[in-house]
Amino acid sequence: MTETQTFTPDRNVYIRSQVRVAAMAMAGAMGVLWLLGDPNIWVGAVAGLGAIGLRGWYLASEEMAATWQLDGDTLHGPSGRVVRLKTIERLRSMGNVVQIITHDGDKHLIKYLDTPADAIASIEFAMRRQA
Repeated sequence: MTETQTFTPDRNVYIRSQVRVAAMAMAGAMGVLWLLGDPNIWVGAVAGLGAIGLRGWYLASEEMAATWQLDGDTLHGPSGRVVRLKTIERLRSMGNVVQIITHDGDKHLIKYLDTPADAIASIEFAMRRQA
């Protein structure tokens, strides 16, 4: 009998990620307005925060529902994605995301994890058990 493990996105990690993106958008928009000589560069901060805040709110329910399950020799992801462990060439952590790269070059993301290293360790352990 195989054990099923579920990788679910963490809401706090999602919020922290959106705050970082908003800060970059705010700085970027302010920088563009400054380069254009606009005296009201503060508008860039408001626009960047508003745009990313709205985007984050809009996508939150979809992103929080994007779970992955490790079941035996297969990873099952959102939208019917299926990745056989034997097809995985590389796993890597990118911030709070685990990127899965297959031998065919397909790439999948397990996003907004509190501990991506634990997810990688679990997948690698399952891969070793399949070998």
